[in-house]
Amino acid sequence: MVNPKTKGSSFERLVAKELEDLLGIRFDRNPFEQQRQANQPDLVTRLQSWPFSIECKRYKGGSFMPAWWKQSKSAAEAHGKLPCVIYKFDRQPIWVAVSWEAIGAMNGVEYNEDDLVFMNLESFAFVAREIMSAERISNG
Repeated sequence: MVNPKTKGSSFERLVAKELEDLLGIRFDRNPFEQQRQANQPDLVTRLQSWPFSIECKRYKGGSFMPAWWKQSKSAAEAHGKLPCVIYKFDRQPIWVAVSWEAIGAMNGVEYNEDDLVFMNLESFAFVAREIMSAERISNG
């Protein structure tokens, strides 16, 4: 039997490595801060322009759960970031849920933050790069 905590930790490490490969940005797990205080993301980076608060979920099966989004939104609001849930079910690809607000941030358009977009990890990396690029241009 697999320990759920171990399964979750392994998934966080996998996502951190995948994102580093896709973006060239180092991500670290955040277990100590999560134990010390509420509303902490699962993965963190030192890059200040990183736009997302990442919540990772790994389960045997099921479907996306609204409670995951609520948890991600709380952490994102606490840190001034956009919410994001990266999740995987056994024998399925990794999926990422972001709000339409994140897609709008690429173009400076506002959307309802509770309308979600589901994408693969590569598309998520593209969205993150575009948001960071738009921030650099507008602050430039």
